[in-house]
Amino acid sequence: MTNYGTIPTSSSPAGAPSNLQFISRAKERLREGLGTRRPWRQMFELHCFNFPKSFREAAERVKSNFAYFQMNYAIIVLVILFFSLLWHPISLIVFIAMMAVWLFLYFLRDEPLVIFGRLISDRVVMIVLTVLTFGVLLLTHATTNILVSLLVGVVVVLIHAAVRKTDDLLGDEEAAAGLVK
Repeated sequence: MTNYGTIPTSSSPAGAPSNLQFISRAKERLREGLGTRRPWRQMFELHCFNFPKSFREAAERVKSNFAYFQMNYAIIVLVILFFSLLWHPISLIVFIAMMAVWLFLYFLRDEPLVIFGRLISDRVVMIVLTVLTFGVLLLTHATTNILVSLLVGVVVVLIHAAVRKTDDLLGDEEAAAGLVK
């Protein structure tokens, strides 16, 4: 017997609950990922800045500050890259599209990635996405802007990491040591 002309009794499509679950899981995973971000106020406390006395001290500060503020530094570099692409709208569109690809293939995945029956590790996905992102961005003819913005971002991060004292981070030493290893 056919069911032509039947009207569904449910007001929401069958896929709606799973879509809502996907969105709520995505929001939760983003919160978890950004949960490693440290408070910006702690990062920029004025009394925590002074010049290191030696190169060795600067290197130790960079190592511990990078381990502690890793997510903040990544956000800073990405924001600098984003602002540098404002004058290249095609590159900006590609950058935003690649961010969406990163979100779906790396950050918001619940299950491991399987391609042609083979399990792909997160490390391989990250390396492929990194190479693909830079490759596609470089094809947009914004090479100079991208390289200069990445260099500026790295310099800003290194200067902050070398100049910020790590004395007040001792309470979180276990967390920082765990990130370094």
